[in-house]
Amino acid sequence: MDFELTEEQVMLRDTVRELLARNYDPESRLEVTDTELGWSRDVWRQLAELGVLGLSFTEEDGGVGAGPVETMVVLEEVGRRLAPEPILDAVLVPGGLIAAAGTAEQRRTVLPEVAAGEVLLAFAHSEPGVRWPATDLATTAVEQGDWYTLTGVKNPVPHGDCADRLVVSATLPGGGIGLFLVQAAAATRTPYRTVDGRRGAQIQFDAAPAELLGAGEGSRALAAIEACAQASLCAESVGAMEESLRLTAEYLKTRKQFGVPLAKFQTLTQRAANMYVSLELARSMSLYATAALADGATDPVLSSRARLQVGRAARHIGQEAIQMHGGIGVTAEYPVGHYVARLTAIGRTLGGDLEHSRVLSTRVGDYLLPEL
Repeated sequence: MDFELTEEQVMLRDTVRELLARNYDPESRLEVTDTELGWSRDVWRQLAELGVLGLSFTEEDGGVGAGPVETMVVLEEVGRRLAPEPILDAVLVPGGLIAAAGTAEQRRTVLPEVAAGEVLLAFAHSEPGVRWPATDLATTAVEQGDWYTLTGVKNPVPHGDCADRLVVSATLPGGGIGLFLVQAAAATRTPYRTVDGRRGAQIQFDAAPAELLGAGEGSRALAAIEACAQASLCAESVGAMEESLRLTAEYLKTRKQFGVPLAKFQTLTQRAANMYVSLELARSMSLYATAALADGATDPVLSSRARLQVGRAARHIGQEAIQMHGGIGVTAEYPVGHYVARLTAIGRTLGGDLEHSRVLSTRVGDYLLPEL
């Protein structure tokens, strides 16, 4: 199997890398993340002009029609630069749900504006006190002729503070999970800042008017988009881990102790080498998840395998990066601490090690060898 990127994919990667590097150094990124919005609308506009926001949408829906590989190439660069733009939260997940579950009219109405960067979406699915995976939803939908009304509370909603429209999951009157389009102005939002400097919101619906996506039950679309989101988090993590390792290696070469660079101490170089091993293991599992998506596979066991290995690698690399930097590694001015914060937040998004281990443990019997 050929794991090399095509010329077009390399061009996409280099273009996105150059754009993000031009707009974000450690100082300018901190300035942007400290604003009320937490990300740059100017960078968002540039990403839209490049076609990045429409990568995952078909041409009929106003997008580019690229595959999962192109999307993961972009997200790896987002992780490498710690770009705060909500590509996953405002485009890939909610836009993917509209593309998968919506009618042709709903797709034509919403997705071209999303690809153009004119409309921001958010997916309101998680509920207070409910661990991943959220299957028993307290948010309910009541049919009102051609429309529905939704009542319930969603939290956390990543980047729900700035969304124009919401894709909301709720229990249908006859049972099952439905997906709905809701104007953000019809809900009550309580915004907050997350540990990694991003933004989120608690959103309360009180008989909020909603439009059902498609014809009804949305569990299949949810499963497909979650597999995409899990692979996306893996790709972003790999980019962040690679930069964390690079920063650590550079620091070992330049920081001196007892008159010699830290890189001269064999124990430290061995630990850095182990970080590299973890990075390559994570990269291989990220490629595995992406290749499965490209083949149309949305198996949650596959996603949990990838997330578990990537999460362990992220924890190892993050802890070692902080340890080998010493006190400077946890200062707000130095970037490595922000990479570790982002990796930690990713490790708690859509399930942590415990949840993914539980998914895998329930399927152990599928792989036992038959008795001779």
